[in-house]
Amino acid sequence: MELTVLVDNNTIIDKYLLGEAGLSYYIKENDKTILFDLGYSDILIQNANRLNLDLNEVDNIVLSHGHLDHTGGLEPLIKYYYETKENGTEDYPEIIAHPDCFKEKFYKDSTSIGINLSKKLLNKLFVINEYDKPYWITDKLLYLGQIERNNEFEAQKPLGYQKDIKEENRDYILDDTALAYISKNGLVIITGCSHSGICNIVEQAKRVTGVDNVVDIIGGLHLMEPAAVKLGKTKQYIKELNLEKLHACHCTDLKSKIELSKIANLKEVGVGMKFKYE
Repeated sequence: MELTVLVDNNTIIDKYLLGEAGLSYYIKENDKTILFDLGYSDILIQNANRLNLDLNEVDNIVLSHGHLDHTGGLEPLIKYYYETKENGTEDYPEIIAHPDCFKEKFYKDSTSIGINLSKKLLNKLFVINEYDKPYWITDKLLYLGQIERNNEFEAQKPLGYQKDIKEENRDYILDDTALAYISKNGLVIITGCSHSGICNIVEQAKRVTGVDNVVDIIGGLHLMEPAAVKLGKTKQYIKELNLEKLHACHCTDLKSKIELSKIANLKEVGVGMKFKYE
């Protein structure tokens, strides 16, 4: 598997690429090309062009959850495909996401934080595959589905509200999910924001794949001014994983990175970086 960082909060010196508070990865695994999340704006397109990555080769768009910093790039991507696809919507990638991903999401002050395109519109353009259960994209790359939340220190509080046609509910972001890749040496966990808890995510990946060894975690860990208990127990869990590397990015603050660097081989992440896993 080869993973290229298309969008992240950080950029790398001398690459001259664009960054934003969002996340998107361009993944190639076997004969599949996948966009995992789409960032907030059109910079995934600009960065892909500068990196000579062809977005018309994408087979699947996987959405980790329905927040705008991970889905906002969908609207400019539709415009890009409209301008570049020869066979119209027949060539559009298929979308893989949790059913809750497309619900309206907002903070309690009514600020919209969810996907900015309706599911009705998206259904006219894309084949949308909604899974709340694990789904194998390839024989080595797994979409984890709805994450079981079995510990007491992660994913305990809602983040605003979600609304569908009939009702409005507190949003525990049950659509938050991740990918797991079975490499030669163990699992690589690929996350968006880890709202469901990075420890819960890793446990689900191990449970579904039957592989216990984890070699790398790359993505957001949702450690933004975390409570001391949450940070402490997360550190202990990650320490016990004995990772080869840890690529914490996006929604992981500096204090949390410093703490994680004490117990794991923490590595830099930034737009334009490329990672290969056998």
